[in-house]
Amino acid sequence: MFSTAFKTIDFCTLDTPCAYLPNRQARMQYKYIQGASQNLCTALTHRGWRRFGEYYSRPQCKNCAECLSLRIDASNFHFSKNAKRTIKRNSNTQVYIRPPTVTKSHLDLYNRYHTYKEAKNGWKHYALSMQSYYELYVAGHGAFGKEMLYFVDGKLVAVDLVDILEDGISSIYCFYDPDLPHLSLGRYSLYRQILYCKSLNLRWIYIGYYVKNCPSLAYKAHYKPYEILQNNPDLQTKPIWQ
Repeated sequence: MFSTAFKTIDFCTLDTPCAYLPNRQARMQYKYIQGASQNLCTALTHRGWRRFGEYYSRPQCKNCAECLSLRIDASNFHFSKNAKRTIKRNSNTQVYIRPPTVTKSHLDLYNRYHTYKEAKNGWKHYALSMQSYYELYVAGHGAFGKEMLYFVDGKLVAVDLVDILEDGISSIYCFYDPDLPHLSLGRYSLYRQILYCKSLNLRWIYIGYYVKNCPSLAYKAHYKPYEILQNNPDLQTKPIWQ
């Protein structure tokens, strides 16, 4: 059972243009929690909340339920031939796992990745400062938040931010060097999460929201087997995954 002793500040945004689907309005519900435990983070993630820093959020959009929380069954995941080739191509990629930090290398890589995505996919990009990166990706990690750092020839090429939950891994965010497309670092980082999950004898990768008609998110349904959260429960209601 999870603790409810933590003090939270709950609030909701006004409607804003949806980042995933055209001609839609989005509204987000937030919980600000200082010092959240792994137990509470697990309970919230089970109910469709996503952690960024000390803020947990989930969509509360009017007349729309396209954002579906998806979790990959890592314990029953089988690597395809393409996946094995991707892993083999990264045989010289070194991976380190540690509590999240922020350095100049983090920021340079983050801003290069988002500049690339802005040009390729039309993402809105605002360069992050050390402070804003810290608040978004380092704060609130407790004893359960980790960063998986990927190096090639001593150079930082990818950062994968995750939470280690009681039953799996919550995949928070990943960014990587856009100049190394042959390494497929985005897919490789997910494969490494699955392998890490298996090594910890955990079952699930909570991969965030799947939106069928959004190209940036639709790919998540390719990683089978998976389950989708069927309800929108509060902390006193059991989540239903199918």
